[in-house]
Amino acid sequence: MYLLETKGIEKRFSNHLALEDVSISVPRGCIYGLLGPNGAGKTTLIRIINQITGPDKGEVFFDGRHLQPNDIYRIGYLPEERGLYKKMKVGEQALFLAQLKGLSRTEAMKRLKFWFEKFEIQVWWDKKIEELSKGMAQKVQFMVTIIHEPELLIFDEPFSGFDPINVQLVKDEILELKRKGTTIIFSTHNMASVEELCDHITLINKSRNILSGQIDEVRQSYGSNVFEVAFRGETDALKQILDGRYELIKIDTENSLPRVQVRLTSQSDANALLQHLLPAVQIVSFNPIVPSMHDIFIQVVQEYNLKHGIANS
Repeated sequence: MYLLETKGIEKRFSNHLALEDVSISVPRGCIYGLLGPNGAGKTTLIRIINQITGPDKGEVFFDGRHLQPNDIYRIGYLPEERGLYKKMKVGEQALFLAQLKGLSRTEAMKRLKFWFEKFEIQVWWDKKIEELSKGMAQKVQFMVTIIHEPELLIFDEPFSGFDPINVQLVKDEILELKRKGTTIIFSTHNMASVEELCDHITLINKSRNILSGQIDEVRQSYGSNVFEVAFRGETDALKQILDGRYELIKIDTENSLPRVQVRLTSQSDANALLQHLLPAVQIVSFNPIVPSMHDIFIQVVQEYNLKHGIANS
C-alpha cells in the first residue's frame, strides 16, 4: 500500500534536534503534502529520504523494504535551492544530469527533445544557465528532475520563481504524473496549492509530526460547527428564531439571496437548526463551513506551541 515509510526518525545536528520520532506513510500514486513552518525539519526529512544524510535513529522503507543506495535512481528530487551550473549550456547540462540518473545518451536525448518541445524551450539549448531568469532555470530543473520517470518525486517549493502561467503549467504536469501512477511528496508554504493538489498531508512543527491524514478528513475534523444558510424570507424573522439558541456570526444581505452564518452550540445539531428555521424562512441552501488548510495550519501550530510553552514566531 505504501511506497515510502519512515519510522521513528531522529536527527540531531550538534545541539539542535532537527527531527524527533517522525513517522510518515506515503501511499502509492498519491500527492503527499509535507508541511510546516520554516525550520520545522521538513528539508532534513527530505534529505534523509534522498540519502544525502542519514538518520541517527529510525528506519526508512521504500517499496516494502529498507531503503537501498540504488533506490536513488527511482527517486527524483527538486530542491528549493537550485543546483544548476551557471556557466554550462542548458542542453549540455540537461544531458549530463539525465545520464547521471541512469539514462543512456540516446535515451536522454530522445526524452529531452520531447520535453524541450513540450515546454517550448528549444531556443534555450545553447544558452548558459546564467542567461536565464529564475523562472526559466526552474523550468529546466523541473524537467531534469522528472526526466528519468522515477516512481517517487519530491518537490520542495516547486513553484518558486514562476509566474502564474508557468505555475499552472507545472501544476498540470504534476497532476499528469500522478495520473500515470507516480507518487509525489510536495513541500510548500502555499496552502491553496496543498488544497488543490494533495491527497494526504503531514504537518511537522518543532521537529515533530503533529498532524497527519487524508486532507478531506483533516479539514472535516477541524470543522467549527458553523453552517451557512441561504434563504428567502425576512431577515428579522430569522434573527428572532436564532436569538438565544445559536450564535449568529454573520449576515449578508448584499446578494440576491440573503445568507447567514450560524454556529451550533454543544446542545444543538444541524437537524435542530433546520427545524427551527423552516417555519420562518424558505431554505435555499444549507452548507457546513469547512476550514481552509491555511487556517488549520495556523491553529494546529499555535495550539502545539502554546501547549509546550513555545513562543509563536
